[in-house]
Amino acid sequence: MKIAVTSVGRTMDAQVDPRFGRAACFVVVDTESMEFQAVENSNVDAGGGAGISAAKVVIDAGAQAVLTGNCGPNAERTLRAGNVKLYTGVTGTVAEAVEQFKAGKLTEATGPNVQSHSGMNP
Repeated sequence: MKIAVTSVGRTMDAQVDPRFGRAACFVVVDTESMEFQAVENSNVDAGGGAGISAAKVVIDAGAQAVLTGNCGPNAERTLRAGNVKLYTGVTGTVAEAVEQFKAGKLTEATGPNVQSHSGMNP
């Protein structure tokens, strides 16, 4: 399964970025092989629509789940429409987040956990 983890850097040792739409990048990990690739998020400085655009990036990367700290309503709806599962409240490094996911220690979100535009002021 491919999962996308919001990240402040391009490696498995980077910290999880608490923002979805304005995350520095997404580390897309194959949970079977643990191979990964970093996908830049060009929406970091977007005036609006960052969450929707970021969700499209994740969907296009083939991710079936997203691990992040926070996700707003527009991004959550876009992810749900793309059949991508959402896990919020995730902290630690990308590697730690992936291990928590694989161990079944994360709970799938039932909706957004922050309001629109909450990631504009980190």
